[in-house]
Amino acid sequence: MAELLILASASPARLATLRAAGIDPTVLATGIDEEAVLADAKAASPGLGPAGQVLALARAKAEAAAPSAPPKALVLGCDSMLELDGEVLGKPTGPPDAARRIRQQSGRRATLHTGHWLAGPAQAASQRRGEGQVSSTIVRFGQITDAEIAAYVATGEPLAVAGAFTIDGLGGPFIEGVEGDHHGVVGLSLPVLRQLLGRFGLSVCDLWRPGLL
Repeated sequence: MAELLILASASPARLATLRAAGIDPTVLATGIDEEAVLADAKAASPGLGPAGQVLALARAKAEAAAPSAPPKALVLGCDSMLELDGEVLGKPTGPPDAARRIRQQSGRRATLHTGHWLAGPAQAASQRRGEGQVSSTIVRFGQITDAEIAAYVATGEPLAVAGAFTIDGLGGPFIEGVEGDHHGVVGLSLPVLRQLLGRFGLSVCDLWRPGLL
């Protein structure tokens, strides 16, 4: 019987990635105060870099969803941020910010960090052991014209994603290549998930939907 995976994210791209890999998770997205989470994480670890920030957010998402998950379920939280010139970029604040960011990224290389936190089955007192890991992938952007930027922003797609771009949607044509795990750019690294499952003595095959084996 397949292990039950709870995805603590409302991201359609993450859900699609898991389904394409033979995994049908239950989506249980919970709202967290990301600014408060980051403030606490930076207070605990001054100088916390992008990798540490996305991991803190991924952990917060998983731990927020865990109390509502079945005791035997695994809970996966993910979060992504783009790093460019040492600046960490999450979701844009609106169309002007999205256009500014895309123009800044045009013709350049940036690093997309995706944090993953996997909470295992509940133990005594409902406590869950957690394991975390970050995927970092270099993204090469093509030269994007002002007309293309305006048209892309007008679709609304870049407003809801970290770094104001997607690789698996309308933004794909503007990305000329990646160095690293392309699934990490989508927002969920399947190799990282496999490694995290291994720390719990599980295989990714244990999550495959019934009928694949």
